[in-house]
Amino acid sequence: MDAQNSKFKVRLGLFVIVGVGLFILGIFIIGKQKNMFDPVFTLTATFHDIGGLQVGNNVRFSGINVGTIDNIVIINDSTVKVDMLIKKDVQRFIKTDSNAGIGSEGIIGDKLIVISQGGNATAKTVQSGQVIASSEPANTDAIMASLQVTADNAAIATGEISEIVMKINRGEGTLGKLISDKSMANNIDATLLNLKSSTKGLNENMEAAKHNFLLRGYFKKKEKAAAKAKEEAEEKAEKAKKEADKKAKQAKEEADKKAEAAKAAADKKAKDAKK
Repeated sequence: MDAQNSKFKVRLGLFVIVGVGLFILGIFIIGKQKNMFDPVFTLTATFHDIGGLQVGNNVRFSGINVGTIDNIVIINDSTVKVDMLIKKDVQRFIKTDSNAGIGSEGIIGDKLIVISQGGNATAKTVQSGQVIASSEPANTDAIMASLQVTADNAAIATGEISEIVMKINRGEGTLGKLISDKSMANNIDATLLNLKSSTKGLNENMEAAKHNFLLRGYFKKKEKAAAKAKEEAEEKAEKAKKEADKKAKQAKEEADKKAEAAKAAADKKAKDAKK
């Protein structure tokens, strides 16, 4: 009986020791995650809507979890204050122009605060208790409502397109008749062939009209007018070329005179310098 009591006491003692050890380990892990054993400093940001952010959620900087949400207080009907506990060794990297935004761990994950890196190299390091700028999170409900409207419009458009395709397959409408009725397609081909033949006949009639006795004078006048216009254009081009050559020659002569005058002046200065 005493042996059984001893075994029971040993087992009970081991169970209590293991339980206490697990409890202490759990406290240590939770405390480490919540920065209970690390030196920390506080930062504050204000938002109009925190989008489901809760006390205990993470604070992230440069993609790393560096702190937790310590307190959330409603200041008034349009402002919510969020206090953050952040590791002390990260303070030197966070600048006064950094921005606090609300993100999430994933598409449907917990909300968190994301602190951006400052963009100004001359900005100072934040101080404990300082309020930093914030940016409002995207309104998920508004985005989902917009997506729902887009999906509804797409469904309506798909139904209308399906109805049009069905009518075409049944041979309804001009396009349906054109696809399903061979006689209509043949009529269109015949019309195009007639149009081509008519164009060819018109060209032949115009060529014949040029050789007609009554119209020969008209076409000759047109040819003479075209030849005269060409000749006038060539004369104008020749005249413009001569004028350009003349101006170029005058410019060259003036340049030569200036060069000679400059050379004479330089020679005179050289002689004066020798004297």
